[in-house]
Amino acid sequence: MKPNKIKQLWAQGKPVTLGWLSIANSFTAEMMASQGFDAVCIDMQHGETGLSSLMEMLQGVSATDATPVVRVGWNEPAAIMKALDFGASAIIVPLINNAEEARKAVSACRYPPAGDRSSGPVRALQIHGPDYFAKANDDIILMAMIETKEGLVNLEEICATPGVDAIYIGPADLSYALGMAPRADNPDPLHMSTCDRIKEVAHRHGKKVCMHCASAEFAAAAVKRGFDLVMITSDLGSMIAGVKLQINAFNEALKIKS
Repeated sequence: MKPNKIKQLWAQGKPVTLGWLSIANSFTAEMMASQGFDAVCIDMQHGETGLSSLMEMLQGVSATDATPVVRVGWNEPAAIMKALDFGASAIIVPLINNAEEARKAVSACRYPPAGDRSSGPVRALQIHGPDYFAKANDDIILMAMIETKEGLVNLEEICATPGVDAIYIGPADLSYALGMAPRADNPDPLHMSTCDRIKEVAHRHGKKVCMHCASAEFAAAAVKRGFDLVMITSDLGSMIAGVKLQINAFNEALKIKS
């Protein structure tokens, strides 16, 4: 089976860089994934991608060396299994609130006897290799998002759930859970300390911890704080930032105040 680059890097004690795809276009997905990220996530929760465009998005990412990750829209077995059948090497499941929900996600990701995943890897078998059935349970990565009040209360039991490989922190929803307005790269001391507590508990249970960032600076600082995977930037965020940079440079060159 084709090695999972995320697992390889973690085994070497190295952090993983993640790019984010909000736009449902296979060409921009391929271009984004070609820029040097270790992995790239196709966002089905808040991004444009639906089941009708997921296959071509995965094909775009698979044309590169980046590991394909999918964030599903909900903790729903059929959607998780479909993303895996189409070739995803890692799944991010949002809004995990307790151990029961974590076990549900694990079950959808693993073939029997470890779980209830149905057999039918229509694309995964072809691109990952003929030993896919034998190795998929060990190779597929499941990241559970902890980002709600209930999730924080049940942090220990979620992190202790067998089959959960990593905890993924969603900073905007976590801000809501802490009584704050949502924002990216939140510097608030309570938010920062909560993220560090999640990291410490997850590490104690042998899980990796992932931080969703919005800038290279914040991502680098997260790595220095001990996070194992950092999302650095998205296709949409990069496009907007790049356009604003050029517009502002143009206006400045003409001495026009924007």
